[in-house]
Amino acid sequence: MTDALLWSILLLAAGLGLIALELFVPSGGVLGILAALAIIASIAVAFNGGWVTGVVMVVATMLILPVALAAAIHYWPRTPIGRMILLETPQSEEEVLPDTPEHQRLKDLIGRRGVAKTKMLPSGAVVIDGRVYDAIGEGMAVDPGQAVRVTAVRTNRIVVVPDDSPCELLADSADVLAQPARNLGLESLDQPPG
Repeated sequence: MTDALLWSILLLAAGLGLIALELFVPSGGVLGILAALAIIASIAVAFNGGWVTGVVMVVATMLILPVALAAAIHYWPRTPIGRMILLETPQSEEEVLPDTPEHQRLKDLIGRRGVAKTKMLPSGAVVIDGRVYDAIGEGMAVDPGQAVRVTAVRTNRIVVVPDDSPCELLADSADVLAQPARNLGLESLDQPPG
């Protein structure tokens, strides 16, 4: 083995080591620049030893460099610096959304029943226990006055589906406009006052 080939292999190994070190140590790119210079010097020294040695080193670099980079990138997220820089993907909305009293109050509505106040194509307003909430209809349009059931909470809106089971939702509603006229206790308009 010639001295040029030995020095070329050592410089290539140093360059690969510096690339790996760059991924694990925050250096602001200094180690990456030194790695590139070491790899270029490795090829230059190999060509000083002869044309065949230089071509062999170029081919070896082209084969080894991508494999080394792939291995470093594969193991980098498992290192302390990699875990610090890369964020883990949240598994569910509960990990991201704040657990505020308002959000908890909306989550408590799951399974409750109410009445659509507006036409929901797909969003609108519903009345549940006398309170108006923004809601999203899931699947199909919901007509005003139609009974609905809360199935989920997405961010700050509740998700409702039409509910065909019998109930007395309108009679319990505090919204005057949602009640039938006969329940309001109005006097007959057929007879003039007097």
